[in-house]
Amino acid sequence: MLHHISFGVADIEKAAAFYDAAFAPLGYVRVWEDLNPSDPDQAIGYGPAGGGDKFAIKLRGGDARAPGSGFHLAFAAPSRAAVSSFHEAALAHGGADNGPPGLRPHYGPSYFAAFVIDPDGHHIEVVTKAAE
Repeated sequence: MLHHISFGVADIEKAAAFYDAAFAPLGYVRVWEDLNPSDPDQAIGYGPAGGGDKFAIKLRGGDARAPGSGFHLAFAAPSRAAVSSFHEAALAHGGADNGPPGLRPHYGPSYFAAFVIDPDGHHIEVVTKAAE
């Protein structure tokens, strides 16, 4: 259903450092960027290597606002180890813990997820259903 989604961020360099590190264990990379300092619409697109963007961050400065309560974005992970590595990298790059890596049996018997809040206040989940 979704083609892509984007988040407004207050500081493109800080957000990029967070997503570059946090997405690496998931296999997601920068697939395009517009970081011209004179352009107020700086942005970076992320997705699978060699593919199009599925997620982008866009500089919005003081106008950047995370959606309200109840909204979060879940990214697919290839393994439980990738979920754990995402969580660790996210916390090391300015994210806040919102639920450590672990099984969430109330969502399904092999639902393994971690939850963080990015530096701009966006709620992020990373999940795999791979049994290990």
